[in-house]
Amino acid sequence: MKYFAVQVRTLKEDAYIERVSGYLHFRQDKQEFFFPKRKLAVRRMGKTTHEIRPIFPGYIFVSAEAIDPQLFNIMRGTKDFTRFLKNNRDITAIEGRDLTILRHFLQFGGIAETSEVGFDENDRIVVKSGPMQGLEGLIVKVDKRKKRAKIALDFANEHFLIDLAFDILEESRNEPQ
Repeated sequence: MKYFAVQVRTLKEDAYIERVSGYLHFRQDKQEFFFPKRKLAVRRMGKTTHEIRPIFPGYIFVSAEAIDPQLFNIMRGTKDFTRFLKNNRDITAIEGRDLTILRHFLQFGGIAETSEVGFDENDRIVVKSGPMQGLEGLIVKVDKRKKRAKIALDFANEHFLIDLAFDILEESRNEPQ
């Protein structure tokens, strides 16, 4: 199966998937829709809550052999659709680095949970497990207090930053005693 990117109206991604899946119920085995999300701990007025936020706001992904005319017409005619990527006349499957990044996040299921990290003797982050593993070279900022790391992603010729949450396992510093 190939993956295709579809731009939809931001904050309407889940509703779009629900609508288009309903319209395509008779051919459920021919395509699957994905909208990768991440879990973040957000602190407001002294209270911490967990929020689910999109990794790629405004984009959903379709796994299919091809975007056939029937799929194209139903998706394009569904409310909140913007366009296919590259464009509606030249729909291209996701390849190369973009496909690697997409598969990285899809392997964690629908929601990328919190990563487990430690810090070395030079106070550099060391990812033990979770969604940040394999993305260490893309980390541009670490906030220990908020337990978040900013990751620089290049996807579909766009450069953007996302925050991913982490929990500190242990301080792995080699300090003399």
